[in-house]
Amino acid sequence: PSEIGNLTNLTGLWLWNNQLTGQIPSEIGNLTNLNDLYLHDNQLSGEIPSEIGNLTNLSYLYLHSNELSGFISNSFCSFPADIDLLFFDNNLCPPYPSCIEDYVGEQDTSECDETVTDYDGNTYETVQIGDQIWMAENLKVTHFKMGTAIPTGHSSSEWTNLSTGAYAVYDDAPSNADIYGNLYNWYAVDDSRGVCPEGWHVPSDDEWAILTDYLGGTSVAGGKMKEAGLDHWNSPNTSATNESGFTGLPAGRRLFTNGYYTSMGNHGSFWSSSESSSSYAWYRNLYHSYSNVLRDTTNKQFGLSIRCLGD
Repeated sequence: PSEIGNLTNLTGLWLWNNQLTGQIPSEIGNLTNLNDLYLHDNQLSGEIPSEIGNLTNLSYLYLHSNELSGFISNSFCSFPADIDLLFFDNNLCPPYPSCIEDYVGEQDTSECDETVTDYDGNTYETVQIGDQIWMAENLKVTHFKMGTAIPTGHSSSEWTNLSTGAYAVYDDAPSNADIYGNLYNWYAVDDSRGVCPEGWHVPSDDEWAILTDYLGGTSVAGGKMKEAGLDHWNSPNTSATNESGFTGLPAGRRLFTNGYYTSMGNHGSFWSSSESSSSYAWYRNLYHSYSNVLRDTTNKQFGLSIRCLGD
């Protein structure tokens, strides 16, 4: 029961092998004097409350052999380095925080959702790369996540004068949106109504850096992120292996200078949520004849692709 959070002087809680059911109450995070927390070999379910990360005096945390599901919070990285952790034999989903992934053990991940659905009902494959969960497809949603339509249908001259969120479809051809997703200006990225589905966001400049660092640095990460072959990329599609599973596509761009569409087949360009000035924001670019990932800044009126990142 939630009232367990009132027992703030407890130093040990030994409740293993009692056929306990239900969820672990978040109020357990109030027990900051705990040294030992044994909840293993029960039938506890639901997510592990992130508040357990408040228990920085723990020496033992045994949660194994339950029916716990969902994700493990990064708050668990605040535990002492010498804590004894056991999580095995649950239904916990990746990605697991790198600080404790050696303690996770065998998990039943059959119920972990490997897709995400946007407001329009579009379903996207996802991929784990390091500790991050990325969409493996470009965003194509036409509404903010609570249902407000994102403006579209702007002429070339109208596009160049926008200072509010909008999207466009390359060459105004719906078949391009089906394959490559939509092209959004940065004002749509920055809109407080949220362009990514619930539980997802447009990655920051720093979060893009985490991805490319994990893949070996910007000089080689592009090849690992690009879809292999020439079905969508123009030749030579240098070093493209897609070994990361990111499946980067060359969706092209809509220019901020004249509103023209350009570079489909050559460039895959992805917004970050980080602005570099009042008029410019950071983005990442993949190119058909290079293996690198370019980090650069451009005008917020540019129409680029979006890849969403799990929260």
